[in-house]
Amino acid sequence: MMHEFGLHAKGGVITERDADFATIRLRIPAGVLLAEQLSGLARIAAEFGDGTVHITMRQTVEIPHVDPDRLEDASSALQENGTPIGAERDEIVNIMACPGTERCKYANIETINLARKIDERVFGKRVPTKIRISISGCTYMCSSPLLNEIGIIGRIRPLRIEGLCTGCGTCVEYCRECAIALKNGVSVLDESKCVQCGICIHSCPYELLKSEFAHYQIVVGGRRGAEPRTGRNLIEVETEEQVVEVVDRIVYWVYRSAWSNRLLGDQLDEIGFDKFRDEIQKEFGIAPGEGAVRE
Repeated sequence: MMHEFGLHAKGGVITERDADFATIRLRIPAGVLLAEQLSGLARIAAEFGDGTVHITMRQTVEIPHVDPDRLEDASSALQENGTPIGAERDEIVNIMACPGTERCKYANIETINLARKIDERVFGKRVPTKIRISISGCTYMCSSPLLNEIGIIGRIRPLRIEGLCTGCGTCVEYCRECAIALKNGVSVLDESKCVQCGICIHSCPYELLKSEFAHYQIVVGGRRGAEPRTGRNLIEVETEEQVVEVVDRIVYWVYRSAWSNRLLGDQLDEIGFDKFRDEIQKEFGIAPGEGAVRE
C-alpha cells in the first residue's frame, strides 16, 4: 500500500546520486523468489531500468536507474509479478532469514514461513526509526540476528538422561563451544559454555540426547555500521505464533516510544527497555529475570 504522500515518497523508491534516476527496492521476504518471478524481474529491469539488478544484503533486489516518470508503471508491473516495492528509511524493512530446517542441517527452527508471517504482520509500518528483522535457524547466526533491531534465533536446550550415555565422545567432537567433556566414561555438559545450539542432540549416533526446551530467542536493539552492537535479550518463546505476537508488540512499543533520527540500539535505556522486557515476559508467561541468557 502506498503512503498518503504518494509513490515518490515510498521508502522503497530511492533517489540516486544522479537525481534524474531512482532505484527501486523490492519486498521479498527471506529473499525467496519463484522462478517465474525471477524471469519477471529480468523483464521489468530491462523495460524500466538499465537491464541490471542489484542483490542486496537484506535478501532483496534493487532495480537501478529507473526514470521517476515511469514509477507508476514500474510499480504496477512489480505488483503483478508478486514482487512489490519494498521499504527503507523509518519503516519495517525486508525481513531476512537463513534457510532454516527446510535445508540446513544445523537449523533448529523453520525460518522461511516465519519470515512470511512476520512480513504479513508488520512489513512497511512507519516507525520513528528503521527496524531491521533477521531470523536465524540456529546459534551460528549466519543471518546476524544480533546485529539487527530485532533478531530471532532458534535454540535447543539439551537434556542428558543419567545412565544412557555410552561415552562414545561424538558430541564432544562436534561441540564448537568446548562445552562437553568426557568424565568417567560419560559426557558432561558445562552449562556456562553451552549456547543451546542443539548440535550435540543432532550428532548423537544413538539418539540418546533429547531436547528439553526448543525455543526462539528474541533480541532487540542490535546494530551494524561503524560501531556495531549486539542486541539485548528480550524473551524466549516456544511457538511461531508467540514470535509474531512479540514482534508486533516490539514494533508498537517503538512506534509509541522511540525518538526519530536515532538508531534503536542507542536509545533503549531512555525509552524504558527494562520495563518493556518485564511486561513482555509477564504477558507471555515468563517471570522477570527468567529469560536471561549467557551473553
